[in-house]
Amino acid sequence: MAQTPPRLPSEVWNRVFSCLSTADKLSVRASCKYFNTLVDHGSLWRDWAVVLRFNSGYYNRRFWASLRRRRVTSAVVRSSRVKDWKQVAHFLPSATTVVMDTSSQQSLHYVRDFADLRRLAVRNSSTSLVFDSSTVCKPEQLTHLSLCDVTLPTATIEGVISAVSHFTNLTSLVCHRTGVLQETIILVHSLLSCLPKLKHLSLSVAHTFCCLNTVPSLNIPGGGRAPALSSLELIDCMDLSFPKDSMKLMPGLKSLAVFFRHSQQEWPSPVCHLNTWLSDLPQLSTLVILKGPAVKNYVTSIPPTVTSLTLCVAEFSSKDLAATAAQVPDLLQLHIDPWPSHLGAHTAQIPLLFPKLRRLKVRLEHVPEEKFLALHKLPDLEYLEVLDSLPHFSQLIIKLRALTNYRLEVKTPPRQRDVMSCSCVCY
Repeated sequence: MAQTPPRLPSEVWNRVFSCLSTADKLSVRASCKYFNTLVDHGSLWRDWAVVLRFNSGYYNRRFWASLRRRRVTSAVVRSSRVKDWKQVAHFLPSATTVVMDTSSQQSLHYVRDFADLRRLAVRNSSTSLVFDSSTVCKPEQLTHLSLCDVTLPTATIEGVISAVSHFTNLTSLVCHRTGVLQETIILVHSLLSCLPKLKHLSLSVAHTFCCLNTVPSLNIPGGGRAPALSSLELIDCMDLSFPKDSMKLMPGLKSLAVFFRHSQQEWPSPVCHLNTWLSDLPQLSTLVILKGPAVKNYVTSIPPTVTSLTLCVAEFSSKDLAATAAQVPDLLQLHIDPWPSHLGAHTAQIPLLFPKLRRLKVRLEHVPEEKFLALHKLPDLEYLEVLDSLPHFSQLIIKLRALTNYRLEVKTPPRQRDVMSCSCVCY
């Protein structure tokens, strides 16, 4: 006979449940009616997004009632059927984040029913989509817009500007694989001119040779100053697709992520514009490089202001590691992944080269046990993410945590991602 859980104050149970993963909370919720009610408390589901697949055709009223109790405001909808969107709009009218994983013009029509919408992601359209001021209920309220694999009426810079210029308060814009083949730097220039509050911009780069020798200056309507864009992501980038002095258009950048199309072995050109890009960013604090030229070609241009660094590059040697450390003496966060090669025993050099690290992401495969355990010598390390997961790793992690007196938080894949992040940005 099942025992009734002790009737502790609900605040105590909430504190206990707050330490559980989403999967564990759902398991506890299914154990009894009492926990079913407690686990649905809104404080336990902050920043959680429901994924609606409509595999069985519909969700019942009990399901929607549970989402209301949890105060769910983020939804990922993996259906473009009108009847499914009618249900979402009816039962989650207060959603502030909506992700359309598959989209059509008919389903896009229901986005305007979300009066509190602030973040919208539209992906994988099979037909052309028209965006205008009536796409959302309050266009001035939208702050985040993500378009990925979306077909616009015209695959031109003008077509993109026509789609996004209605949302003048955007602070974050993602525009991937929209079919635009014109020079990407001109698209950047146009977006910065019409979206004065933009802080984060993520673009897939057109694979065309850039004919511009210099970047045109911004001309903001009304004589205003150029927007202080602080974060830029370039996806599927080719070095010669961007002018050498591209970053002079955005001197206030604090975060730069470049996802190159080619790795070092496939690098098609001896030219490395990344050198100049980095030299023109004196305020840079976060740098992410995936693939691209050999690290030795640009390492001396990495600004010393960088405190968060991600290098997912092939053939990363111990010399590269030492040269990188010399450039960024105050590094606090490091993600190093030379896959398909590996750091191996060089992992033990990390505490000597980067003594101020607080967060670290590495692979454990091919790393000898004693070299991995040497990470406990990082006095300020608070968070470690292990990028691979094998059965015996759990014992190593337990040993490492014991050596740090259990101050260290260790995570292994998979990790939760922001629902607004598309698969183009994965590292």
